[in-house]
Amino acid sequence: MNSELTPQESLRLIEGMIGQARRSFSRMSFYFLLWGVLLIAAMIATYLLQDNVQGWQNGAPWGVAGALGGIISAIHGARESKREVVSNPMDSTIGWLWGAFVITMLLLIAFTVVGRTDATVAITMLTGLPTFLTGQIMRFRPLQLGGVLFWVAGIAMLVLRDPLATLVLYCASMLLGYIIPGILLKRHEDGLRAA
Repeated sequence: MNSELTPQESLRLIEGMIGQARRSFSRMSFYFLLWGVLLIAAMIATYLLQDNVQGWQNGAPWGVAGALGGIISAIHGARESKREVVSNPMDSTIGWLWGAFVITMLLLIAFTVVGRTDATVAITMLTGLPTFLTGQIMRFRPLQLGGVLFWVAGIAMLVLRDPLATLVLYCASMLLGYIIPGILLKRHEDGLRAA
């Protein structure tokens, strides 16, 4: 039996969906903060190990950061999914977007390892895509700007081709593209909880 909603019921339904989407999106702050910190640490460690004779050690910080971040993200995600029983279509869209990013990044890393090339520039530029699109979907300008910043940093790394410049540009893009938006998203999340 189909019944039409009154204008007031329609408005309440729309407001409820918007509120649910905002609460859902704000849970993402954890991931931006976690990955921002882990990847800055991996880049600094890689820079410090660059003159080490054993080449595998240059990739070790990235492997440790990836494994640690993946485990922590999986545990946190499982806990969040138990706590938040309602999901909206944008949650799924963002989840698939970041899943596709991870698959593409892992393939890129595998090809660069086989080819013995550095993936930093390509990964930095690739990171701009899901960051920018997540900002667009959420209508959250700091992530949109963060995505653009990743693209600009990747281009600058490519042009400069200097290890110290790469270190500074990568860490700055992570700080301004992940950590600061993550902090702003966390503040928004805390504001929603208080309301």
